[in-house]
Amino acid sequence: MTPSELHNDAIVIDGLIIAKWNRELLEDMRRGGLTAANCTVSVWEGFQATVDNIVKSNQLMAECSDLVRPVRTTADITRAKEEGKTGIIFGFQNAHAFEDQIGYVEIFKQLGVGIVQMCYNTQNLVGTGCYERDGGLSGFGREIVAEMNRVGIMCDLSHVGAKTSEEVILESKKPVCYSHCLPSGLKEHPRNKSDQELKFIADHGGFVGVTMFAPFLKKGIDSTIEDYCEAIEYVMNIVGEDAIGIGTDFTQGHGQEFFEWLTHDKGYARRLTDFGKIINPKGIRTIGEFPNLTEALLKRGLSETQVRKIMGENWVRVLKDVWGS
Repeated sequence: MTPSELHNDAIVIDGLIIAKWNRELLEDMRRGGLTAANCTVSVWEGFQATVDNIVKSNQLMAECSDLVRPVRTTADITRAKEEGKTGIIFGFQNAHAFEDQIGYVEIFKQLGVGIVQMCYNTQNLVGTGCYERDGGLSGFGREIVAEMNRVGIMCDLSHVGAKTSEEVILESKKPVCYSHCLPSGLKEHPRNKSDQELKFIADHGGFVGVTMFAPFLKKGIDSTIEDYCEAIEYVMNIVGEDAIGIGTDFTQGHGQEFFEWLTHDKGYARRLTDFGKIINPKGIRTIGEFPNLTEALLKRGLSETQVRKIMGENWVRVLKDVWGS
């Protein structure tokens, strides 16, 4: 197969997109050949605002049903591929929307939420994010993990502190993930994960989605798709070819105001970090350029089987383990 043929034939899953949701973005997903994506519907929002976001997302999906379909099971991912659409998985980047109500976990599962990050950069009722002194998983957090396991929502640890992450990995009875991270072995950054952390999650049945967010890459905004591929290979050499996938962290369509909201605690309080200028790696600056990634991985000598696993097959397997269907 040519790289283009392989990309068109493969299951292609992006484990994290936090772009500006509109028809133009969904059309670009189709240009990129995405079979499914974990699409963020909550970061700093509480219960009500998150429900409002889901309402808006459902309306957009209904208006664009020629392009996308909702995903509740891995069978829905297969259907999306067969229909030539992109499957939309709702995901949170913060468990804040659960507030202090364990029962909200099941409610959000019923609304289509399949992946939830335990903390976003700072402390919440569950545990601690990566930009604060890490107090670990709280007692309430252990109950939330158990409930997420029960209803079938995957625990995501991408922005979570190291101690809290370790305790979630040990507490969870289902596989957990870093949906979008990079290795600190290539660049030291509070958001990047050490070789030991990457090995630990993989050794406990977990999963790693590799991001291309430029501030966390070795060459920053001067990074190319080759630098992204280098990071993918680096992680694969630690976790193995069955525990790795893609989680781009595409922020396509957003302006500076959005990044100001992301980088302040609770969206408005103290500044946590400053990304500076944000430019995606040359060669994959838009979701529509996703086929370039398949080609670049093949050019680096990865086998077709490895590329299929990385591009989406591994995500499907681990999600089935968590969701149960």
